[in-house]
Amino acid sequence: MLTNLEHLGLAVRDLEAATALYAALLGQEPYKREHVPSEAVDTVFFRVGESKIELLAGTSPDSAITRYLDKKPEGIHHVAFAVDD
Repeated sequence: MLTNLEHLGLAVRDLEAATALYAALLGQEPYKREHVPSEAVDTVFFRVGESKIELLAGTSPDSAITRYLDKKPEGIHHVAFAVDD
């Protein structure tokens, strides 16, 4: 069974600019940053109540996020739900 919205993933072109924007909008700095070489992506996480916002930026032209942004505008990439099992 779904228990809550775990996080909302947003694809962005400029991770530093998006991080600054969300920090200003949310009134807080991100609590976590990750570089995921296997996915060629950098991520930044903000807490929003019980949920999180994840900003994702590709680090190479072959990254799934870079390819996604080649076809679509910045914005929602995925929604992740927590489940009880």
